[in-house]
Amino acid sequence: MTVADSLTDAGPVATAGRSGARRARRFGLYALLVLVAVIAGGPLYWLISSALKTNPQIYSYPPHWIPTDLRWSNFSDAWSAAPFGRFFLNSLIVSVIGTAIELTAALLCAYAFVFLPFPGKKVLFLFLLGAMMVPGHVTLLPNFLTIAQLGWVNSYAGLIAPGLGSVFGTFLLRQHMLTLPQEITDAAKIDGAGHLRILFRVVLPMSRPMVITVALVVLVGKWNDFIWPLIVTSSADMRTLPIGLLFLKNTETFANWGAILAGAVMVIVPVLVMFFFAQRYIIAGLTQGAGK
Repeated sequence: MTVADSLTDAGPVATAGRSGARRARRFGLYALLVLVAVIAGGPLYWLISSALKTNPQIYSYPPHWIPTDLRWSNFSDAWSAAPFGRFFLNSLIVSVIGTAIELTAALLCAYAFVFLPFPGKKVLFLFLLGAMMVPGHVTLLPNFLTIAQLGWVNSYAGLIAPGLGSVFGTFLLRQHMLTLPQEITDAAKIDGAGHLRILFRVVLPMSRPMVITVALVVLVGKWNDFIWPLIVTSSADMRTLPIGLLFLKNTETFANWGAILAGAVMVIVPVLVMFFFAQRYIIAGLTQGAGK
């Protein structure tokens, strides 16, 4: 056998070996993704399945992963045991209005840091980055004293006002705007466009995935906030959904965990729905920032 014949015979063998290695790597990757999905989705599945169980099934050992007797009445029990409609309305008002104002402020600040020349811009941005390092709990007492002096305790203004400045959102939007082509904004200026028109007609459409990502992060944070609504509200009419779960637990005195878990499911469903419809924008925004 000649050397050329040996190489000819080894070609298909080497190709089959590389193909087998690719299939093995792909199988390993899929197995890892399935494992991560099970670990990440396991608590969510346990929460939803337990919301449909009776108390003996919840406490049973070994645990029943699939409820045998679906108890849909847990949801009606949770709804009737606490004013969930009022809690839902409060959370909706605080989250939507607070997110809209905070996102607008972050957009204006980010645009100013990127496109407006003013003295001390770099120092001010470093000061802004330093504010990100301050733990949020440190500001609870000063914020409460300020709100109390303004007479906004137990009101929507008191719930919304302290969270109107988003340092994290400003930072993300600024970093994204730095990647936008300068020629486009220069062309808009030559056409006579002002800064507000450039922001809302040129910059904002090109930043849509990042803006939606920031909006969802802010919205979820406000929807799930527990500490500040607990401090600043004193009546059931102004409580939000996370505080409503605590109210439900105290009402049920640990007797009906199925109803309590059903209340938790009702709290997270709006967040899951928002993520389901906006996930492609979130992925686009995060990958866009990572690529540049």
